[in-house]
This record gives sequence, structure tokens and C-alpha cells, in this order.
Amino acid sequence: MSHTLKVNDVTEVTHNVRRIRLEKPDDYNFTPGQATEVAIDKEGWRDEKRPFTFTSLNSDPWLEFVIKVYPDHDGVTEQIGQLQQGDSLIIEDPWGAIEYKGEGTFIAGGAGVTPFIAIFRDLARKGEIGNNRLIFSNNSEKDIILKEEFEQILGDQFINVITHKKPNGNHLFIDGHIDKAFLNEHINNFNQHFYVCGPDAFNDGIMDALKELGADPDALVFEK
Repeated sequence: MSHTLKVNDVTEVTHNVRRIRLEKPDDYNFTPGQATEVAIDKEGWRDEKRPFTFTSLNSDPWLEFVIKVYPDHDGVTEQIGQLQQGDSLIIEDPWGAIEYKGEGTFIAGGAGVTPFIAIFRDLARKGEIGNNRLIFSNNSEKDIILKEEFEQILGDQFINVITHKKPNGNHLFIDGHIDKAFLNEHINNFNQHFYVCGPDAFNDGIMDALKELGADPDALVFEK
């Protein structure tokens, strides 16, 4: 079923990421980590559907997405970057394979962190963050999505890995790439859940490395 929903608010999260809040239909329910197909309610764009993850919680009175925009691309995210209050989006029913199955290590690349936002918000609201950790890879410090919120929720269990522009000496930043050697150095226990989301090549590399290091394939949670 499709829903055409008004945009209530658009906020800049980083230089190229926007938070979009929409009105929420009655009886529209989803779980943290799920996504939906989204299209822009404008001529020529209504059939151009793209998957985006809910970053709000089901208990919130709005629907929220955190979306990376590409102003140089003539596509959906470029159009999303131009959205204003009062515009409309078309969304479908929720779906998705990423769901919380227990404490573990979350590994995200760039905008791949979005399925984890609602999961961490939900855990924080319940007081159940526990030993969960987030290892988050970005090109530079300015690209980190919701940095302050993750710091507040996770403290020193939030680890940033910067791949291109060297960070400014903060102990929560690591200069490098997430690969097999990195995982072996920074993870002491591979008998836990691992949640992985990022570009396809990132996912494939991380999943292969985790399996080689002894992680149980059944404990790997990722978007198929």
C-alpha cells in the first residue's frame, strides 16, 4: 500500500545528509532497522522508488529518514536535497532484514549506519545499550552522521574510523580502514552478533573477514 505524506521538517545533519520528518499515517508500524521504498511526489519522479531506512521509532508521532544527498547527480537523492516543508513523499509498506538479535558489534560504512540509528535509539530508550559497540567508517570527520548523538548513547563504545582525511588526535578516532587485521586487533571476542551495513564491497569484505576470524555465519546480521 502506498501513502502520500507531507514533509513536516527538513534539517541538515552534515554537509550532505538531510533529516526528513513526515506525517505518520494511523496504523503504520515498523521495527527498528526496517526500511521502505520512497518516491518524490512530483511529476516525473513518482515511479522512481528508492529504499531508505526509518530512523524514527515506531512510538514517535512522525516518520523520519536520514538520507545522504548527491547534489551533483541528477537523481532521486539530488531531488531529496531540494525538499522543503510542505512537499510530499510517497512511501510503501516497511520491509528489511536488519533487526536486533542481541548484544554485539555494529560495523557501518558511511550512510550504511542508518539502519542502526533506530536500533540504538530504541535500546537507549529502554536502557539496554549494554555492551553493544559501533565501529563507524567515514572518509573524514565531517562525514560522521549524528556524531554527537552516538557519543551520548554509546560513550567510548563508539569508535570512528577515518579512511582519508586524518582526524585531529581524538582518542575515539582511528586512522585507517576496517579490514581483517583491524577487526583482529580491535575485537577480542568473535563469539557474538555482528551487524554490518555499508556499500556492497564494504559488506562483502567485512563479512568474509569476520568468518575467517571465527564468527558464526548465523550470528552475522546484514541486509541481503
